[in-house]
Amino acid sequence: MTRRRLPTLLLDLALPVVVSLFDIWVHWTAHEELRMVCALGAAFALLLRHRRPLLTFLLTIPAVLLSDATIATLIALYTLASISRHRALLAVCALAFTLSDMTSWPAPDLDLTQATTLITLGYTAATAAAPVFLGQLVQTRRDLSLRLAEISEARDHEQLLTAQAVLARERAQLAREMHDVVSHQVSLIAVRAGALQVGTQDPEAKEAAGTIRRLSVQTLDELRHMVSVLRASGGRPAELTPQPSLADLEQLVGSSGIEAKLTTDLPEGLQPTVQRAVYRTVQEALTNTRKHAPGATATVCVHHEGSAVRVTVTNTAPTRPALPLPSAHYGLVSLRQRAELLGGTVTSGPTADGGYELRLELPAAGTAAG
Repeated sequence: MTRRRLPTLLLDLALPVVVSLFDIWVHWTAHEELRMVCALGAAFALLLRHRRPLLTFLLTIPAVLLSDATIATLIALYTLASISRHRALLAVCALAFTLSDMTSWPAPDLDLTQATTLITLGYTAATAAAPVFLGQLVQTRRDLSLRLAEISEARDHEQLLTAQAVLARERAQLAREMHDVVSHQVSLIAVRAGALQVGTQDPEAKEAAGTIRRLSVQTLDELRHMVSVLRASGGRPAELTPQPSLADLEQLVGSSGIEAKLTTDLPEGLQPTVQRAVYRTVQEALTNTRKHAPGATATVCVHHEGSAVRVTVTNTAPTRPALPLPSAHYGLVSLRQRAELLGGTVTSGPTADGGYELRLELPAAGTAAG
């Protein structure tokens, strides 16, 4: 991949310089060394255009002031417009190019009372505006591609959550039916087989009734185990997959797709229900940050204070506008319900700097099963 990218990178760096040098060659004047030196300096300054776009533009302005070679400055202006989001700065740079191109240095001759001067001024301003608009168009296209990728990722995540919710409902319904219908009937079979084993005098019937009773009891134990597994699965794709714990927090934060920092001082030995509540809270907060605050960074603080476990997830203000994404609006509601079952609370709200904060507080012991 590196070998394939190297020619592209060299072409991206060399082609603007070559075009600028051709522009200088077309306008070459042998007896005006200072102007040609400024023009050459502007051409080779384009090598810095990706790392220092504003500095590159400033280095190319003297070439416009002193010579007719303007291609290097226009390329630098386009690069700045494709990277910078400060439209006021771009307008000032376009104005600087226009005035520099209209001025014949060191003897300025700019008479705005003549119609030809105004026409030339309009043409030069349009020439300066073209790379600005083109650079902004490229920047918008790049941002749109990022948004489409985020929307696709959010939809895939939403579909996964929806599928898990449907699976959880089906498992809960299946668990109820197994407990209320199948387990009850198997219990009756075991009772009747026991009664037949005690009441009959036929040795073969007694042995058959004993076998039926023993198999019924074993089947009942297996059904009860299956019901407990279905109820505890929580809608995960495979009920035997280990439930998340505090040990998985670091991987969750690292793979969240945003810049996030995790600090935790929780002791070992917390109940699994409390660990799952902490994990799900951090997971939901990071998901909301990725969906509703593009470009924001997050801070995850999980600590133990007295007999309580406190979780705080804070994200900064978004650096890019968020697009409307599909959502079931059940994430925070589910977190609050889970926290209430454990005797805790969940609060959330915007911060003073335009970000958002989600707080979870739970008793370390956990007052109910989660």
